[in-house]
Amino acid sequence: MRKASITILSYLEQPLSNIRTYRQAISTNTYLHRQNIQLQDELSRLRSVEQQNRVLRSLLNLREESSHSLIPVKIVAKDLVSLNPFITASAGTDQGVEPGMPMINSDGLVGQVILVNNNFAQILPYSNSMFRVSAQVQGSRAYGIVSWSGRSDRELLLQFVPETIEVEPGQVVQTSGFGNQFPPGIPIGVVTYTEPGRGVDTQTIFLEAYTDLNTLAEAFIMEFRPDTTIHNLINEQTELF
Repeated sequence: MRKASITILSYLEQPLSNIRTYRQAISTNTYLHRQNIQLQDELSRLRSVEQQNRVLRSLLNLREESSHSLIPVKIVAKDLVSLNPFITASAGTDQGVEPGMPMINSDGLVGQVILVNNNFAQILPYSNSMFRVSAQVQGSRAYGIVSWSGRSDRELLLQFVPETIEVEPGQVVQTSGFGNQFPPGIPIGVVTYTEPGRGVDTQTIFLEAYTDLNTLAEAFIMEFRPDTTIHNLINEQTELF
């Protein structure tokens, strides 16, 4: 009887043991899943801090190397998907910001100040259809006007460059300093490909902008003011003709 009872109990205990093991596995799996979520969240925060530190170091290097005074700003608002994209920066007249000043970051040109109050400035970004900047292909005499292509966020056009000037993909496009609006040498983008003009003797050069406006969080407003002598001459010519 003892042998029979032990045998019966062993058969009954086996499924109960499986149930206990199954419950322990579920509990362990739930705990590990929670720990995995916490570790992923911590890793994401660390990566974000690392990226922010990298951006801030680049901005500090830019500030040290720039020949113009730079006003540090944070982006407090931006709308890049409407018909009239804009960026709002955390500096205004109290910090020395004036309309017409360029906004840059460590990658290159962002846009231009168009409106300003005491503590905030409204920026016209390069992805606005009204944005224009005089530019040149670095290391050449290829001069033209850069504007937004209207097709994607970072695609720009360099127009009015003669077809006789050879431009290759990979070349850097920067501000030329012509037009008395931006200082020369600010990186704008890199050439991706070119197309011959239709019925004209100029070519259209497509660029990819260096600065990613979607991830832009910190930048500088460059204290650049147009040469008043040139500005006055242009006004006199306009009145004359």
